[in-house]
Amino acid sequence: MSYERIAEVFGQVFRLTVSRSTLARALLRLSDKAEPTYNQLLTEIRQAPVVYPDETGWRVGGLKAWLWTATTLTATAYLIEHGRGYPEAVKLLGETFAGVIGADGWAPYRRFTRAQRQLCLAHLLRRCKELLEAPPNADCAAYFTEIKLVLQQALALRGRRGDVTERTFRRNQRRIERAMDTLLDEPDLHDESLRFAEHLVRNRDALFLFLDRPDVEATNFRAEQAIRPAVINRKTSGGNRTRSGATAQAVLMSILRTCKLRSISALEAFRLILSAPIPIPLLLER
Repeated sequence: MSYERIAEVFGQVFRLTVSRSTLARALLRLSDKAEPTYNQLLTEIRQAPVVYPDETGWRVGGLKAWLWTATTLTATAYLIEHGRGYPEAVKLLGETFAGVIGADGWAPYRRFTRAQRQLCLAHLLRRCKELLEAPPNADCAAYFTEIKLVLQQALALRGRRGDVTERTFRRNQRRIERAMDTLLDEPDLHDESLRFAEHLVRNRDALFLFLDRPDVEATNFRAEQAIRPAVINRKTSGGNRTRSGATAQAVLMSILRTCKLRSISALEAFRLILSAPIPIPLLLER
């Protein structure tokens, strides 16, 4: 909601007259008090065994920017920056991140050399679908179909984890990985298939980590869920007018989303933050 609409709600529901500038200053003050809690969330994200990051277009002061997010099962942090490269990813994940990054194929994530990666299979399957809808020739279409089939087999095998013995699971996993290696060793000799094969080769170690690690998702749907409210916000507000407003938005959204993940009251969390005599980290309940 815009500040103007919020002011209308205060007037109609609570019979309180409040200006848009007062609301803006109040949120900036709340953000300042909540910054230690935000930094605590960043620390949790950077120490997590598995993190799902994503980014989407944004605007600050009318200039192009990016809203980043990184989420786990119990914490989410947002960051708004003007860039979409490795330096901005470091601000979110930390340069020494050593867990698993579950993301799409965006190149900056490959620069976290201490981390393992899991490529989002949903992105790969969507790419296969796009290529199959406009194939350059029948041979190329057959190649994309085979890659799609191997990816789907991997997802199906994950779904059967626990229903088959560990030995059977690993045997099927090796069969799937050999099938993918064969496809990547002998790509269809056309531009689109070569580019797609090269992308998969660059990310070969990140294709099937989820089969080795039950705690790793095959897609980055958690990050997409975390970023969806921001996309809706962008469509209604267009972004932030100032750098300080962008910082406040990232801080407050991070706490709101984390409270939702932990099924605790965001209003109570903000009450505790505001009532603290000095800004201190608030250890959010799990």
